[in-house]
Amino acid sequence: MSKYDIIVLGSGPGGYVTAIRASQLGFKTAIVEKESLGGVCLNWGCIPTKALLKSAQVFEYLKHAEDYGLKVKDAEHDFDAVVKRSRGVADGMSNGVKFLMKKNKIDVIEGFGKLKPGKKVEVDGKEYEADHVIIATGARSRELPSLPQDGKKVIGYRKAMTLEKQPKKMIVVGSGAIGVEFAYFYNSMGTEVTIVEYMPKIVPVEDDEVSKQLERSFKKSGIKIMTSAEVTSVDTSGKGVKATVKTKKGEEVLEADIVLSAVGIKSNIENIGLEDVGIAVDRDKILVNDYYQTNIPGYYAIGDVTPGQALAHVASAEGILCVEKIAGHHVEPLDYGNVPGCTYCSPEVASVGLTEAQAKEQGYDIKVGKFPFSASGKASAGGNKEGFVKVIFDAKYGEWLGCHMIGAGVTDMIAEAVLGRKLETTGHEVLKAVHPHPTMSEAVMEAVADAYDEVIHL
Repeated sequence: MSKYDIIVLGSGPGGYVTAIRASQLGFKTAIVEKESLGGVCLNWGCIPTKALLKSAQVFEYLKHAEDYGLKVKDAEHDFDAVVKRSRGVADGMSNGVKFLMKKNKIDVIEGFGKLKPGKKVEVDGKEYEADHVIIATGARSRELPSLPQDGKKVIGYRKAMTLEKQPKKMIVVGSGAIGVEFAYFYNSMGTEVTIVEYMPKIVPVEDDEVSKQLERSFKKSGIKIMTSAEVTSVDTSGKGVKATVKTKKGEEVLEADIVLSAVGIKSNIENIGLEDVGIAVDRDKILVNDYYQTNIPGYYAIGDVTPGQALAHVASAEGILCVEKIAGHHVEPLDYGNVPGCTYCSPEVASVGLTEAQAKEQGYDIKVGKFPFSASGKASAGGNKEGFVKVIFDAKYGEWLGCHMIGAGVTDMIAEAVLGRKLETTGHEVLKAVHPHPTMSEAVMEAVADAYDEVIHL
C-alpha cells in the first residue's frame, strides 16, 4: 500500500492548488482525479466559458466596427470554430496543471476515489493511505424536479458549451452568473434568448442598482427577461421544447429549441465513502470548522462540498489555509465577507462586501458614492460607457463596507476594493491614492469622492 502525507480527492482549483501548496510545505502528496486535471473549472467551467464569452465580445466589436471608424463587410461567426477554440483553451490549461503536478512532484492517481476508515482512499480497487485526506470533489449542475435534464432539449452548463448546433431559440432558467453569462453568449451569437428568474430581479445576489443596470443592458441587446417567474413543467415530446412558466399574471407557455437549466449547483458527495467513515453532512454539504477539519480526525473538506461560497478562488484559498494549518503555521480563518464575486457577461459585474440594502439592514449609517462610466474618458474612448462603480462606507468610522461595479473590465478592477478592505483602508485614504489617467479604475476613486462630496468629474 502506497503511503502519503496528504491525499487530495479531486483536482479542481481547490484540489490542485491544495496539492501544490502541500508539496511546497514538504508533504509527500498525491491527488486523485476521475476525469481531467483541473476539474470542472478548467475543463467545463471558468476557463472555457471565458473563451466563449471572448469570442462573443470580438464578434460584437466586428458588428459595431463603424462605431470606431472602421468598416467590416458582413461579419460572420462559425459556431463550431468558436466551440472548438474554447475546448482548445481548456485543454491547454489542463495540460498546464499536468505540468505543475510533475514540477511539484505530486503523484496523480487516475480513477474514482472513495474514502475508507483509517485515513485511506480506494481508487478503482487499489488502496492508498495518508496522514491527512482532503476532500475537494466539487459540484455539478443542480436539477429541479420540474426541470429534469435530458442532455438534448433540457441541458446543464456543461452541454451548453459543446452544442453541436446553435439553437435559434433558448430559454435560460436562472440568472446567476452561469445563467447570464450563457444568455449573453448565445444572444451575441444570434440566438433568441429568454431568461426566466424566480426572484424579483436578475443576478439576485447583487446590489439592486447593478441588477437594474444589467437588466437594461440585456433588454437593449434583445434578451427577453421574465422575473418573479417559475418554470413549472417542460414538454419535450415535440420537435422543440415547451416550457410552462408561472408568473404573477398567470401561466405562459414559451417555445424554444433548448432550455438551459442554470438554477445552481449540487455538491459531489455521493458514493465517495462519507458514510463509511462517519463524516457529518448537512444536506449536500460536508460540515467543517474554520480550518476545514471534518468531525473525523485526519479528514478535511474544501471548496464546493462545504458551506462557503461556491467559487473557484474560494476553494483555492480554503485549500491553502487548510494545508498551512496542517503544517503548523499560524493562520487566520478566511473572511468570507471579503470574497469578491465576478460575472463575465457584457457588461461585466463585480462586487465585494455589503450591498446598500444589507448595510442599512445591519444598522449602519452610510455614505454612498457612485460614478458612471459615461463620465469616464477611458470608457468613452473605448466605446464602453455602460455601467458604473458604486461604493458604500460607514459614515462613522470610514470603513469600506461594499463596492459594486458593472461595466467593461470591472472583474479586473474589483481587487482594489478587496485589498483596500483587507487593509482596513478608509475613504479618505482611497482618495489620496493617485489613480492613473485615463483608466477605468479612476471610477473607483471618483465614486469614493462622490461619497464624500468631493467628486471632480460629475
